[in-house]
Amino acid sequence: MALRIVFIGASDLGWACCEALLSQGANVVGILTAPQEFRISWSKNPVTNVRHRSFDNLAKQYGVPVKLMRTRMAETEDWLTEREPDLLVVIGWYHMIGSSLRKLARYGAVGIHASLLPKYRGGAPLVWAIINGSRETGVTLFYLEDGVDDGDIIWQEAFAIADSDNIAEVVERSTEVSLRLVRRFIPMIDDGTAPRNVQDHASATYVPQRRPEDGLLDWNTKSARQAYDWIRAQTRPYPGAFTYAGGRKMTIWRAVTADGIEFEGASPGQIVGDSTPLVVCADGGLVQLDEVQIGERLFSGHEVVRERWRLGERLDSIALEERA
Repeated sequence: MALRIVFIGASDLGWACCEALLSQGANVVGILTAPQEFRISWSKNPVTNVRHRSFDNLAKQYGVPVKLMRTRMAETEDWLTEREPDLLVVIGWYHMIGSSLRKLARYGAVGIHASLLPKYRGGAPLVWAIINGSRETGVTLFYLEDGVDDGDIIWQEAFAIADSDNIAEVVERSTEVSLRLVRRFIPMIDDGTAPRNVQDHASATYVPQRRPEDGLLDWNTKSARQAYDWIRAQTRPYPGAFTYAGGRKMTIWRAVTADGIEFEGASPGQIVGDSTPLVVCADGGLVQLDEVQIGERLFSGHEVVRERWRLGERLDSIALEERA
């Protein structure tokens, strides 16, 4: 493949796609990456990339120059100019690629977005798809433009989300699809055979980025099904859905809905299981907590019932320090 590619990425997905291109002989002339903690416009505090992966060993293995992006854009532009790229491939990246960078490559920039664009433009699309109870999502390979995920589509592939899937399983499936698209269509850009289709912008939907604090589970507003989706959408490798037990933060890693069981007179967030960790939700339905974490310690649901909870205790959204 004669196409001169600069790969831009900083995540496990980006690493896998970069390795796929290199292993099939792509002419990757540089890798631009970023540290695990970085600043970005939508957050006043530094953001941690929970799916970060270093590209150093991969670059060394294939003899590719690698650069860690800093804040000076002129320095990045100079480095890219020296690489003389035909194409920027941007996967697992958390910054906008502006026109000043895209214009340095003959074919501009392409990227992967984990949704069926124009649906779910924006941040954390797989997390949002599960939160919203979607039964299907997908991956789109597309050209980057000035807007958010609004460039022309090269190709996209759908896949199902099962009721039992958690975010790790959906991420794995999206990675498999991403690798197929990258291997198949990146080589086609050079010979002019890659498809290019304008998105239906009128059908676009948008979702915001998510921060760890956005995982707070409000038992007063979530049905049992919504609470279950909330938990499975944000479990590992993400920071996890959480609640407060006796004022202490409790992260919920695994849960299931408890269908066919009802408790009269119980309020949302109340613990009603005496041996099984059942929590009442807004619709009166129940969620059974199977794995939780308090501080550094992991508990099975049964361990929490035995060691931590009293029957009738209520989980809520208030930390201990907020009770004073």
